[in-house]
Amino acid sequence: MNRLFTSRKALLTGVAVTVAVNTGVAIILWLSRLGSLAEQMVYSQGIGLSIWAITNAGAVWLARPGDPGGFPRGWRAAVLVPVATLLGIANGTWLGDWYSGRSTWELGTRHPEMAGKLLVMSLAIGLSMTVLLYLKGRSNYLEAELQRSKAQQAEAQLRLLESQLEPHMLFNTLANLRVLITLDPSKAQAMLDHLVAYLRSTLTASRTTDPHHHTLALEFDRLSDYLALMAIRMGPRLTVTLNLPDALRQHPIPPLLLQPLVENAISHGLEPHVDGGTLEVTAYIATDGTTENALHWLVLEVKDNGAGLPPSSLTSTSPGSGFGLAQVRERLATAYGPSATLSLNTDTPAQTDDPSVNRHWTVAQVRIPPA
Repeated sequence: MNRLFTSRKALLTGVAVTVAVNTGVAIILWLSRLGSLAEQMVYSQGIGLSIWAITNAGAVWLARPGDPGGFPRGWRAAVLVPVATLLGIANGTWLGDWYSGRSTWELGTRHPEMAGKLLVMSLAIGLSMTVLLYLKGRSNYLEAELQRSKAQQAEAQLRLLESQLEPHMLFNTLANLRVLITLDPSKAQAMLDHLVAYLRSTLTASRTTDPHHHTLALEFDRLSDYLALMAIRMGPRLTVTLNLPDALRQHPIPPLLLQPLVENAISHGLEPHVDGGTLEVTAYIATDGTTENALHWLVLEVKDNGAGLPPSSLTSTSPGSGFGLAQVRERLATAYGPSATLSLNTDTPAQTDDPSVNRHWTVAQVRIPPA
């Protein structure tokens, strides 16, 4: 269907531009003393709007799915333009004659020069409306193609990032599994079961109709399987808390967004620490701004009280530049643009008599803007 009819706004814009052009032509004819302003306005608007309507209707009928902007090409355009112009001139002239009470045909026989000027003006209106319709349709077509191209590029980039991220996690798990097979076969069996569950959920997510946006509930389920693998390896040294409010369970996010942050916390924070520690993964809504113009951001936090960040990371302009963190930043930029952020910092608790509470927390925080 012709793209000019896809919205009321586009239709009203086309009519407004056509009326404006017709008004200009009517004023020119009136200044040339070819009749009263009212008469020239009726002739001009009648001819211009008739050509516009017939051309649009003809474009809807003759256009094919592959025609840019819904405007026909080839012989169909060659037929549409002159036929719409001649029919528009005939209809608009009939309206003008009816309003003025005179015959344009008789005027042409008595004043051929004046009739020639009217014919040239009418053709100019027709060609202007045709060019306007074509350019408008072409512009809409190119804009739609650009948006489709951007969407395809973003989808391809997300697929590439996911394909890079999953092998990274898998290789680490298989390396740990290899060690456990010798040291503790029963734990190796349990780890293998959790790995199968994790891979099964990953495969299911990849087969969904929208593979790049799944729910937080699915993301936390996959984290549970992954953390079960880590719990087998670390034993009582690892304590895990997953906090996902029921209201956010169906909130969509790109898959495997949290897993690299969790893996980073275990690999660089908890596992190197002799006593291990606690890992907390939390999702909540943060509100910025006034009550009337509040923005509700989705915040995802991965916290651990393990070895902590090295001083070089805290002084860096972009702390955390490892593989997993770099992939998360790229995913956020691709899916949400520059508004979505990933920050990495240290949270120092108030000092108490309990040394386990006094430990510093490393916090990886993802902020996703409202849709």
